[in-house]
Amino acid sequence: MADVLDRTDRKILRLLQGNGRISNADLAEEVNISPATCHRRLQRLFDEGYVKGVRGMVNADKVDLGTLVLVGVVLDRSTPDSFAEFEAAVSQISSILDCYLVAGDFDYFLKIRVRDMADFNRLHATKLITLPSVRQTRTFFTLKTVADTRPLDF
Repeated sequence: MADVLDRTDRKILRLLQGNGRISNADLAEEVNISPATCHRRLQRLFDEGYVKGVRGMVNADKVDLGTLVLVGVVLDRSTPDSFAEFEAAVSQISSILDCYLVAGDFDYFLKIRVRDMADFNRLHATKLITLPSVRQTRTFFTLKTVADTRPLDF
């Protein structure tokens, strides 16, 4: 990354992380380049995959999804097929925001948003326990979000 990105590119990325809605003109002014140059650089950063997308962060409490649950999952076997089957099934459940393959006591961690514990109980009973190859799950209800989607520090 350091070989391809110069100081201006890095500044564009940091500013975009802080405000994805910043206009090209304002971004160019902040970086001290012309709007046309800024647009070309930003397009290159998108095209080369440095920026995966820009989206708004919705307040989960305001849309009645205020309960954040983390679920550790242990599969009954560690094979490429069982991993692929599990991952394909997880990708079909919209309540699962993130799924991480991890090292340690669990095979995966799931980040899930639901309305409340009863909503999670329904999700668990109808979807989570039916996921392929699952031997065990351990559920963690979060009490407080301390840091969520912080900008990358580079």
